[in-house]
Formats: sequence, structure tokens, C-alpha cells
Amino acid sequence: MMPSHPPVPPLRRVAVLSVHTSPLEQPGTGDAGGMNVYIGQTAIEMARSGVSVEIFTRATSSDQPPVAELAPGVLVRHIPAGPFEPLSRAELPAQLCAFTSGVLRTEAFHEPGYYDVIHSHYWLSGQVGWLARDRWGVPLVHTAHTLAKVKNAALADGDSPEPRTRVIGEEQVVTEADRLVANTPVEARELVALYDADPHAVRTVSPGVDLDRFSPGSTAMARASLGLPGDAVVLAFAGRLQPLKAPDVLLHAAARLLRDRPELAERLVVLVVGGPSGSGLEQPHALRELARSLGIERQTRFLPPQPGRALAEVFRAADVVAVPSYNESFGLVALEAQACGTPVVAAEVGGLPVAVSHGVSGLLVPGHRAEDWARALGSVALRPERRAELAANAVRHAARFSWRRTTETLLGTYADAAVAFRDARALALQEVAV
Repeated sequence: MMPSHPPVPPLRRVAVLSVHTSPLEQPGTGDAGGMNVYIGQTAIEMARSGVSVEIFTRATSSDQPPVAELAPGVLVRHIPAGPFEPLSRAELPAQLCAFTSGVLRTEAFHEPGYYDVIHSHYWLSGQVGWLARDRWGVPLVHTAHTLAKVKNAALADGDSPEPRTRVIGEEQVVTEADRLVANTPVEARELVALYDADPHAVRTVSPGVDLDRFSPGSTAMARASLGLPGDAVVLAFAGRLQPLKAPDVLLHAAARLLRDRPELAERLVVLVVGGPSGSGLEQPHALRELARSLGIERQTRFLPPQPGRALAEVFRAADVVAVPSYNESFGLVALEAQACGTPVVAAEVGGLPVAVSHGVSGLLVPGHRAEDWARALGSVALRPERRAELAANAVRHAARFSWRRTTETLLGTYADAAVAFRDARALALQEVAV
């Protein structure tokens, strides 16, 4: 029989590991996306609740300060590891040793027990967290955000499969982490079925949305700020321009919509917001060329990645936001658009059926055929009454999610992990003594 233990002390400080991307970076280009938003927003909410957060990320420029403040109570530590320049994720495993050394060296300047828990994001960070957990004697909580086995099962045309190195690395982290945080029940099941995760170690914690920043507003004013006609039919995409996110699906669908409804030629606007990322870096102008070849160059407008409030204006200006990804662990863009009162048409993959309530706040499309997407987009954008109904429901649906709620659940997961970690160590010591 295990002896009773005193309660675990309250959390004081969390070490967050994000090797390949920083919450200080602008989402929508490079490797910056929903994960950056997740890390930054949950860290800010933790600090507001009295828990300090230190985020470790790789330094990509010699101009970056060793430590930057993201918000009161939230520090971002830039760890030198490899050249002072962005590296692809394929190049980063070679820098994990240097990065881990920097993380451990930082902790060594403090008294033992300085950090209460480690939360690693993406498998590269999980590899670092695994070692830090053993060295510091604190629990490791891990969020994958995307899984190689899932991504490889649903590759977009022109995309490259994730390497075996990543698959093995993910399997190792799943085995070693004290708690695994999944964004949706679907991801939780994938961790168990595909990675043999312990079901008792998996917790489902839905991401949130900044309901102050992303909120309903004037469509006319948003369109005026973007230089769009007030009577335009606006289809929008926001995200990294890479095969996985499938912005090309929207272009093909728009071309099909114009073929079926040629009278829209003077009113249709296809708004593509984002920058090249991953394999998209190899062909940064491919989408412009595709628009030209499809005959919709005049209707298509490209904008660079937009910061939060400007992105909200993009969503308010749109009749519908398309999220045609081949895989999404959740789909924050879908939630942000709905919070602005804009219906979403999304692919029926990954966590998007959680982010979008089919037939209520938007539509889910099985597959990526242009005719199916054109039909779904037209059924929302070209039917004002239907669109108004979905828009009102979209706001209510998004209101169910908040970063405060996400963070409260995360903090509960940390506390749970701390208790389990303490008990496991006590049991191990007892077995050694016997």
C-alpha cells in the first residue's frame, strides 16, 4: 500500500519548449502558425493567473536579445543553436544537442526545483523536454500539434512525406511524456491507436480564441479598409501558403464557381492572406501562376500575413472563409473567423469538425474536389439569408472556446502530471529499496 503524500505545492513557474518557432513571430509565414498563437495566448493567461512562464526557442538572428518579455510574467529565451538564421525542420534535429545544452545551462543558474513542469510543443521540443525532465526531476507535458503518421496518411499533391526520423522521434516522446495533450478527441484516439499512447496519460484540451480581438464588426468598414467593393462576393483564405493548407483548392473552386455563374466575374474577390512555408518556399509564386492559368487572376488578391486585429478585418470583410487543409489538428483560423461572425467552409479532416459545427456555423466538405467546394462556397456566399443564419450561429459557436478556459484545463493537467510524477518516483524508490 502506497503511503499518503502531502499535496503538491502550487505551480510557480512553467518551462515551455518551442524549438522551431517563436510566439514572437508573425503567424502565417515560415513555420509560424496556430502553434505560435497557442503558446503565446496560453502563456499570457497563465501569467494572469499567477504562474510565471519561460518560453525557450531557438535564436534565428544575432540581433535577438537573449531574453524578451512577451507580456508581464512571460519571458521568451532565445537559445543559440546552430547558425543565426532560420532553418528548415529537417535541419533542426542536428541542433537539438546545442539547444538542450542551452536550456539546461539556463536552469543551472537557479536553485534546484526552479521550474515545476515542462510543456513541450512539437516533437523536436519533446526530445529536449524528455532529457530536461529527467535532469530536473519534474513532469513533462507534451503537445504534438501535428502527427507524422496522420499527415503521411493524407498528403496533398506535391507535398513530401514526413521522414522516418520524425516518426521515431514522436514515438519516443509519446512513450516518455507524463501527460499528452490532444487538441480534440480525434487526436487523442490517434495518439492511442497510432502511437500506442497510454490512454490514462492523454488529456483532451481544446484550443481557444481571443474573443476580444476576434469579434463581429462592420463588413462595410472592413471592406473599405481593404479597398474592396461593398457589393463584392468575397471568399477568403488565411494561413501558410503550403500544400498541406491547400489554398489551391480555393482557387480551383472559385474558377469553377465563375464557370457556373459567369455573372459573378465583376463581383467575385478571392482574398488569399499568408506567406510561403515549408515546401511552399520552393515555389513562392505558384499560387499567382495558378490563378492566372485558371483565368481568375483579376479576381484574386494576395495579402501578406496580417497581425491579429488586421486579420480580424479580413474575416469581417469576407462572405465566407475557406479552410481546405488536408490535415488540421484543430484549425484556429476557422474559430477566429467564426468569432468575427463569418461562416466557414472547411475540409472534413482532423479537428475541423470540432472547430466548425456542420450546418450550424458553417459547412464541412468531404474531400477536395473543386465542384464540391464551389457548391459549398456558393451555397453560403450567394444566399444572404442562409449566410446570416450561419453567421449568427458562428459567433455563438466560437464563444464556447476561450484561451482562459483552455489555460485553466492545462493548469489542471500540469497539477495532475505533478501528482502522478511524484507518485511514480516514490514507487520506483520503494522498489529499489526492496
